[in-house]
Amino acid sequence: MSADEVLATVRASGLLRRGRPVVAMLSGGRDSVCLLDLAVRLCGPEHVGALHLNYGLRAEADADERHCVELCERLGVELEVVRSRRAPAPPSGADQAEQEPSGNLQAWARELRYAEAERLAGARDALIAAGHTASDQVETILYRLAASPGRRALLGMAASEGRLIRPLLGVSREQTGAYCQARGLRWRDDSSNEDQRYARTRVRHDLVAALRAVHPAAEANVLRTAQLLRAETELLDALVSEELAGRGSIAIERLQELPPALARMVVVRLAEQAAGTYVPQAGERVGELIELGRRGGRRELHLGGQAGAVIQGGVLEMVKLPPRARRS
Repeated sequence: MSADEVLATVRASGLLRRGRPVVAMLSGGRDSVCLLDLAVRLCGPEHVGALHLNYGLRAEADADERHCVELCERLGVELEVVRSRRAPAPPSGADQAEQEPSGNLQAWARELRYAEAERLAGARDALIAAGHTASDQVETILYRLAASPGRRALLGMAASEGRLIRPLLGVSREQTGAYCQARGLRWRDDSSNEDQRYARTRVRHDLVAALRAVHPAAEANVLRTAQLLRAETELLDALVSEELAGRGSIAIERLQELPPALARMVVVRLAEQAAGTYVPQAGERVGELIELGRRGGRRELHLGGQAGAVIQGGVLEMVKLPPRARRS
């Protein structure tokens, strides 16, 4: 895929278009550099802002920041740099993030990055553009398949979720690199992407490579499967919505009448609505819920996460439970 073909692919997605305000998340790597250049070309530089997070966690972090500053000056884009409290003292004009890293380092960095992006995009009434590529999509699907149950694990990342857009999902990591080379754009490689301590790195270098050895079209097949499942999921979700008709409950008798797959999806939807998060394991408890309903009276069942089932008068409802206290 040539640079012109990359441009055409991203333009066809409709996610980046002339006059649409966008904040591009800029790490300095090939994908984010490609994203920023495409945003400038498709939206116009006056409508594009960039956000760079300097976490201060790597020796090359300050060099990455300088690269992003120089790139944005070249492209005529306004850049905001945010430094975490782990980073050295910020230069004039850079903001200091208040959060301290704790727990999973990658999760902390991701949460900080998106929180800052939401803040900046909200102030500019703009969308947030992330540089996730088709290669990232394959890795995400494989990682979720291994790490979490449920149909959604196979759907991958959506091209658009609220304010967040992912214009590069139709382009591979190799193609973003080729685009940057064709456009004379330099990028910075993140050494942590080669760190085998991270599960994503092992998926990228070991699992994806193994699948490619099994069949050269493995990655394309994973992506096509996710596209088909996403389309089918829209149909299935419509069936669940039709069954519930806006209600936050269902009669146990009706739940028992439903096909098992639809009953599972109804229970998962009710649990998600109550808990505010996806609870795929709730679908495995349909049989227990029906049995509890047969016993009459008021019955309760913890479904996992913060979702709880309450059955009373033959009707199933879901409630949000308080988080469980951690054991010392």
